[in-house]
Amino acid sequence: MVDGLVEEGWREFLRGEFGGLSAEEERGVAEMVIDELDRHLWRVVDAAYDRLVCGECGGALSRGPAGCAACDRAHGYRYAAVEVDRPGAVPGNEHALRVNVSVVRRPYGISEKELLARRLSLPILLEGHLPSVEQAQAARAVLNKGGSAEEYAAFIYQEWS
Repeated sequence: MVDGLVEEGWREFLRGEFGGLSAEEERGVAEMVIDELDRHLWRVVDAAYDRLVCGECGGALSRGPAGCAACDRAHGYRYAAVEVDRPGAVPGNEHALRVNVSVVRRPYGISEKELLARRLSLPILLEGHLPSVEQAQAARAVLNKGGSAEEYAAFIYQEWS
């Protein structure tokens, strides 16, 4: 689902700007996007990185393991991309969605609890909701007190939706 969200943004960008392209042409566009991160939506930037290979670890650029200097650098640069709240979504939702997608797609160095929380909250964020700071802290307390994934999910669907 998460990769599909990013891929959908890429396909929409390509259709709007270029029409149909070969895989080689797409890589060329990906390189262009990475050279001008601050001019493109975050989903386009994330998808562009997916199309480029890291010269150090050999994986998709920005998604390699923590400690791969090139991927760590690219992962940090991705946040220069543009965020635009979707129509009907609570202001700030797009940033929360972006951060959760980033964590789920590159989970290195993230605790199991944090990763679980990010994964389980994605559907609510995709619906356009955004918890308050107090709601997010209360949800986190469920996990910190030993709550299960089911208890966490039940809490956030009741409190955030």
